[in-house]
Amino acid sequence: MKTVVIATNNLNKVKEFQSLFNNDNIEFKSLKQIGYEKEIIENGNTFEENAYIKASQVAKDLNVTAIADDSGLCVYALNLAPGIFSARYSGTGLDEDNNKLLIKNLKGISNRNAYYTCAISICHPDGTHLEVTETCDGIIIDDARGSNGFGYDPHFYIPEFGKTFAEVPLEVKNKISHRAKAIRRVSELINEDFSFK
Repeated sequence: MKTVVIATNNLNKVKEFQSLFNNDNIEFKSLKQIGYEKEIIENGNTFEENAYIKASQVAKDLNVTAIADDSGLCVYALNLAPGIFSARYSGTGLDEDNNKLLIKNLKGISNRNAYYTCAISICHPDGTHLEVTETCDGIIIDDARGSNGFGYDPHFYIPEFGKTFAEVPLEVKNKISHRAKAIRRVSELINEDFSFK
């Protein structure tokens, strides 16, 4: 079995990747699960740059295939903020605080159109790499709904389902989300052992 390290400590992401790839020959592990504690400085200006920074550093340091995503929420009325700062929008790194600040900043604004972005980078120890980016459109609502998701999911409303990302079942989210779309594209571009086609 091949181990692919996901450059994250977020176990929700690990579960999401595992369920979306559905490959019994691949075992996904988080940085925490393999004891990687070196700081990764995400100083890129785009989702794509940050994903590559994370994946390439882990691949090089551990001599393994590494995959990283950089994802976030972009709100049109806020000049696409929080954007690459989505995880640390409020300064505390807590989902609840980030969501409170988002709703506060949208007070009195009628345009609530937004989209989630997910950039994925896969890097092999030899330096070869692959990147894809996908998005998912939605609307920001004031009142949090649902408990299935994380991040901004309780406020990210999908009109065609009449539900937020935190309300839809995982099997539905795994068909329509930005990360699901990006992983599907990745799966079309790689072989069973994560080598590139």
